[in-house]
Amino acid sequence: MSEQSRRPRRPAKPYRRPQKDPVRILAFEALRAVDERDAYANLVLPPLLRKAREQEGPEKFDGRDAALATELVYGTLRRQGTYDAIIAECVDRPLREVDPPVLDVLSLGVHQLLGTRIPSHAAVSASVELARVVLGDGRAKFVNAVLRKVAQDDLDGWIAKVAPPYDQDPEDHLAVVHSHPRWVVSALWDSLGGGRAGIEELLAADNERPEVTLVARPGRATTEELLGEEAAVAGRWSPYAVRLAEGGEPGAITAVREGRAGVQDEGSQLVALALANAPVEGPDAKWLDGCAGPGGKAALLAALAAERGAVLLASEKQPHRAGLVEKALHGNLGPYQVIAADGTRPPWRAGTFDRVLMDVPCTGLGALRRRPEARWRRRPEDLDNFGPLQRALLRTAIDSVRVGGVVGYATCSPHLAETRAVVQDVLKQRPDTELLDARPLLPGVPDLGDGPDVQLWPHVHGTDAMYLALIRRTG
Repeated sequence: MSEQSRRPRRPAKPYRRPQKDPVRILAFEALRAVDERDAYANLVLPPLLRKAREQEGPEKFDGRDAALATELVYGTLRRQGTYDAIIAECVDRPLREVDPPVLDVLSLGVHQLLGTRIPSHAAVSASVELARVVLGDGRAKFVNAVLRKVAQDDLDGWIAKVAPPYDQDPEDHLAVVHSHPRWVVSALWDSLGGGRAGIEELLAADNERPEVTLVARPGRATTEELLGEEAAVAGRWSPYAVRLAEGGEPGAITAVREGRAGVQDEGSQLVALALANAPVEGPDAKWLDGCAGPGGKAALLAALAAERGAVLLASEKQPHRAGLVEKALHGNLGPYQVIAADGTRPPWRAGTFDRVLMDVPCTGLGALRRRPEARWRRRPEDLDNFGPLQRALLRTAIDSVRVGGVVGYATCSPHLAETRAVVQDVLKQRPDTELLDARPLLPGVPDLGDGPDVQLWPHVHGTDAMYLALIRRTG
């Protein structure tokens, strides 16, 4: 008998069940929903967090768990472009050949390694355990190998390796460094009018966590009431705005639960206020919100209209979104009406309204802080689909307002093809209109440009990148 055969065999290593981490499993489920169903994280995450909080067990899912899960999901989505470039350097195959669920686990791990203060060994260990639970032991080994490579350097070091030099390719450099598709970088740069500092500041602002901003609906709530809440501070520009410090929960506020206040970006509030305060010639009794879903601007307009004895008609094409508008307006102090109707084929007569807001469907490039996944979902060809609709809706708005009345054309995108190009194209065919200077109707707001239209910016105003043009019908 040989020496090797006489040597006793080592006992087999006992199988260890993977440890289930509810926070990371929840984050993985949210990323899969975004990827598989084209869902939005801000719609997917709240019900997942609610379900986790309701589950009983020895380790209760608490506020810190919810905060970590939220950071993992949003941080991973915001930095997806940068992380993809880093992962591509650490795998032996094209990134498109890595299974999407594996890529999601890797991205979550890379974010913990490079975008949080979680120690490297803990980030790798937790990600491998997640992989064992959701992918199996075989692919967990792959995850382990890749993340150990990533852990060999920090974010700045990796960016220096994977981003092309600015002098050689400015747009691709910024795309990798700030995690935006190249075409979005180019479009935003054009909208800003050039200069490296401005585009770097804007792209960086898109990757910051946005504040939660509330609106006190006039006649139903006051900013003083909302400021009495913990961690609440006054808004910057809107007289109805209150900001919540990080971690503030809107659903815990009585006025929000009762619908007397709502969650609404300050840029959105400013657009509604500017239209409401624009000078009209003649009566001021009938207002229209022609693309009202999901209802934030409509609720503010309805409250302002009620204070003046005016009536708001809120129209939304999609019935389920019209239901959201109805919910937002419920309890308004004055009369209003909500209908489901196509704004390009309106059921109302021409010249009916004194004020019309048309906040048109768009690419949403102005709200990338809140919907970071939109930057990866949108394509340049989307502009070809939105453009004709935006022009048709603006023409409807002008037809719907009476002579002497005012139209507000708004969009949550700074892309020139969705803003000035639309307004210029339509007004060239409408000699019965004139552009009003919108800047005086945003009192106290700095850096509004040369006018007469207004473009707000996250890095300048702390708002979504809302665009507004005010148009008076003259004949």
